[in-house]
Amino acid sequence: MAGSWRAKAQAGGMLLALLGWVSSCVTTFVPLWKSLNLDLNELEVWTMGLWQVCIAREEGAVECRAHGSFLALPPELRVSRLLMCLSNGLGLLGCLLAALGLEGWRACEDRPGLKRRFLLAGGAAFGTAGMATLAPVSWVAYNTVLDFWDDTVPDIVPRWEFGEATFLGWFAGAFLATGGLLLACSARSTRTATPPAPACRQPPAARGSAGGHHPHPKNADLVI
Repeated sequence: MAGSWRAKAQAGGMLLALLGWVSSCVTTFVPLWKSLNLDLNELEVWTMGLWQVCIAREEGAVECRAHGSFLALPPELRVSRLLMCLSNGLGLLGCLLAALGLEGWRACEDRPGLKRRFLLAGGAAFGTAGMATLAPVSWVAYNTVLDFWDDTVPDIVPRWEFGEATFLGWFAGAFLATGGLLLACSARSTRTATPPAPACRQPPAARGSAGGHHPHPKNADLVI
């Protein structure tokens, strides 16, 4: 029963973590963190990501331009680049470590303690990757809300809004954190009880005394 629960928890945790890792990688590179619709030209939609800004026109043409100098970027974009790259690397590391600790894999089968440590390390890596994804996405979203409701900016100035990558990043971080938690919990329950040590065999004389047998007659004569 416990083994079946562990297998299901590991399979579900690994599936969620992999889905979150792939979504986090997509979020890192797509230019859809922010979107902007111009009232003066409704045929153009501006989108922004961590690496470039794109303009999508109604006829289907998309023109993208990379950001300028890294130091010229706003602080949230600079930090988001670093954290998202860190999240992608931790997700890859978590995949490798957790795979070695899964029960279905034959790696290190003769060393259950090592497999448990691999699984714990993989779950921790996935959980940290989830936090590293949620933090920059939430920070950019927070600044987007502040800029949108800034009263000092005239109403005629277009405002940036949430892009699709913002929501994808939230889901990715949640999947990574949940998958890592499931893997860590399944690793905690893989401790198998050590079999009891075999009872020491008593010498024949001790068993005879315990059973109430009388000593040999010759031994009795010697005592007399």
